[in-house]
Amino acid sequence: MTSLTNTNTNNSKPYRPNVGIMLINDKGEILIGERIDISGAWQMPQGGIEEGEDIVAAARRELAEETGIAPALTDFIKRTDDWLYYDYPDTVSEVHKKHRGQKQIWVLLRFKGEDKDIAADTAEPEFSAFKWAKPQEVIALITPFKRPIYEAAIKELLG
Repeated sequence: MTSLTNTNTNNSKPYRPNVGIMLINDKGEILIGERIDISGAWQMPQGGIEEGEDIVAAARRELAEETGIAPALTDFIKRTDDWLYYDYPDTVSEVHKKHRGQKQIWVLLRFKGEDKDIAADTAEPEFSAFKWAKPQEVIALITPFKRPIYEAAIKELLG
């Protein structure tokens, strides 16, 4: 089940707190990466929030870890007002089995750098390639179980 709010209370597994990063350029395009482990699977950078970590700091840390983009090359614009939830499909990898899904706060950042500042060859690579895409193209490329979350985040942050 994919939901925008936490509506399923029957599952005892927790949701993993997570930050999603919507990085936009001056053309209003969004940065997406092709997952290194699943060819053809595109997504925006995202990652876990450490205990007590500020949401925007977590977004900038995850962005740097996954794309090599230094925090100084981004401006914070805004974030979603509340958590957005999704459940993992049954086919999710074993590493995620301790959680039922993710609860995400999305952060909108403006990119001030150049494309050469974006790198797939980070210390622990998650993406094999990056590209800039219009919001509707992003929605079309995202794996179906995440699509409602992406639609909600884009609507709230880019309106």
